[in-house]
Amino acid sequence: MGTQIFVNLPVKDLDRSIAFFTKLGYTFNPQFTDHKATCMVVSDHIYFMLIVEDFFQTFTRKPIADANQVTEAILCLSAESREAVDEITRKAVEAGGSIPREAEDHGWMYTKGFQDLDGHLWEYIYMEKEEAVPTAN
Repeated sequence: MGTQIFVNLPVKDLDRSIAFFTKLGYTFNPQFTDHKATCMVVSDHIYFMLIVEDFFQTFTRKPIADANQVTEAILCLSAESREAVDEITRKAVEAGGSIPREAEDHGWMYTKGFQDLDGHLWEYIYMEKEEAVPTAN
């Protein structure tokens, strides 16, 4: 089995976050979902744990960043086409998200993103197949 990634994100309102990402087409694993957290399935190897802030705080001694005020990270996922990049960001805006900056088109690479309801920054990127993609050595 390949390496899986579980990205943990604090959220203020779990039900509101689930509704937002459901509108973007994501599903959730009920086995890892309760009133404190849920597991959003991106692919067979990529998962986002959306965790209510109070519970998230039990995992760290550091304060939780307010992603509406500071940039904590930019979460970047690949897309199958330029149209798919535009579609996911359109859905995000319709669901209550916002576009923090304009799309970037470099010819061989196209990227556009959104800010979710808790201020987390998401980027979606499409790269031409013949262009080099970083790989693990």
